Amino acid sequence: MFTCNVNGSVCVLLVVMGPDVEKLEQSEDFRSQPSLFSSAGSSRCDPQNQAGVKTLVAVTEEVEEFPRVLHLQERYPDLVAPCLGLHPLQAAGGQHSVRPQDLEEALPLFYSHRERLVAIGEIGLDFTPWCAPTQQDRDDQMKVFIGQLDIAMEMDLPVNVHSRSAAKVTIDTMRRRGISRALLHNFSGKPAAALEAVEAGFFFSFPPAVCRNQQRDRLIQRIPLDHICLETDSPALGLHKNERNEPANIALSCSYIAKVKGQTPETVRDVTTQNAYRLFSRASR
Repeated sequence: MFTCNVNGSVCVLLVVMGPDVEKLEQSEDFRSQPSLFSSAGSSRCDPQNQAGVKTLVAVTEEVEEFPRVLHLQERYPDLVAPCLGLHPLQAAGGQHSVRPQDLEEALPLFYSHRERLVAIGEIGLDFTPWCAPTQQDRDDQMKVFIGQLDIAMEMDLPVNVHSRSAAKVTIDTMRRRGISRALLHNFSGKPAAALEAVEAGFFFSFPPAVCRNQQRDRLIQRIPLDHICLETDSPALGLHKNERNEPANIALSCSYIAKVKGQTPETVRDVTTQNAYRLFSRASR
């Protein structure tokens, strides 16, 4: 997530969202391009590496993904920084809103692996009408969201948050629960809501999909750079809608945000890197 390969510099911190975790070890990056990851965990960035990755913050969406992320962290301890969380939309048995019983099933795993986690995520709310058509759907999502916010507070961890069609209520809920460290990923809410989140100390991240059009330019302009991170959201939200997104595409997010904010890519890279390590303070440098 968070920075990119610019003019030969390769201090890269990436995020792979839940759908990509299962495929990560099978990817071309791992099998045929070891140099992409070979400098991960080293004390320096290799200027010869074309797409070096230093830390990969991997989040989950469903409880079935928890073991996969933990396995990746065991296999690549200097690269993968694991997060556990339940997304507001669950895919098992057909897409539906997350339910309180899903959190009950996951609770023991949060606590048994708490020392290994860098954040709780991906959690949040998705009130898109066709995704959460009933009040019961929205109530269930809220109960699970609050439950996971409370876990994050208890464990002193930041949260990685989904907020589609629910930006203001998501931000208000986090503030009421005392959350001070949060990343609102792929944020698409109104600038006024974003500025409230900035006031609360929250961060925002944007994937390569923002390059497709200018819809979020005003939002990116209004959010201070020291509250912005980069992300890929692989395999979704790439530059082209029907093409698989890849971690290396984080450079696109970096360059686009630099253009919108009138900064150099190097400045965006450096500031977002600092932001990322400030937020995910348990991630290895």
